[in-house]
Amino acid sequence: MAESLKGKVAVISGVGSGFGKATAELFAALDQVNLVLIDYNPQALQATADACTASGSKVVALAADVTKLETWTRALQETMDNFGKIDFLINYAGGALKVAPIEEMDDVINQRIMDLNLTSAIMSCRTFTPQFKAQGYGKILNVSSACDRRSWPGWSVYSAAKAAVNAFTRCLYTELRPHGIAVGLLVPGGSNTGFQAAAAGVTKFEWDEELAVRPEHFADMVYQTCALSRGGCVAEMMIYGLAQDVSGY
Repeated sequence: MAESLKGKVAVISGVGSGFGKATAELFAALDQVNLVLIDYNPQALQATADACTASGSKVVALAADVTKLETWTRALQETMDNFGKIDFLINYAGGALKVAPIEEMDDVINQRIMDLNLTSAIMSCRTFTPQFKAQGYGKILNVSSACDRRSWPGWSVYSAAKAAVNAFTRCLYTELRPHGIAVGLLVPGGSNTGFQAAAAGVTKFEWDEELAVRPEHFADMVYQTCALSRGGCVAEMMIYGLAQDVSGY
């Protein structure tokens, strides 16, 4: 059973492009959800915030680095000051940064990949969990990758980070379920978004876009997950495009 998201509050990171942007704009267009939006790119962030505001949402836009604890401390403060509660925490922010043979992956880039994909999600959840527990309700969605389920050359460090997000999210589900808080994992296949431009060694996927998973597919399913009435939890959701071959090792 689904319910309206009108009057709900969502904190969404990684909204400058791709899945995060599509989700924020869909939430605004359908139900004018109150939004706290986070992205490191001020121009891209503002474009998404403007679109959401035009649809009727009240928006707080934070141009900030998700790998810094102060970003999440500020996000929580802004959420409570402006809206007094949180219903959905959606941690889209992440990226491969570099895809290459392991001998070409130095310790600096490896740590950046871990911080962006794993540490940011841990800090986000840790910061907001006390508020969720105080409320006794809410939903947290973290984002893994098809790279967590299948293996491709050059993607080893990114895949390890996303596999860790998977393990973290499953454990967090067991911790927060008794408190009435739903924790789920989103597992997207490859998609031609801003992901490629932000990662060295990654090029546009060459396939039929009509058969590929696109940001609007993911946004629609995340909306449905959040609209699920209290008591239900989508613990894991995989969305692959028919254009992508996910068979193999």
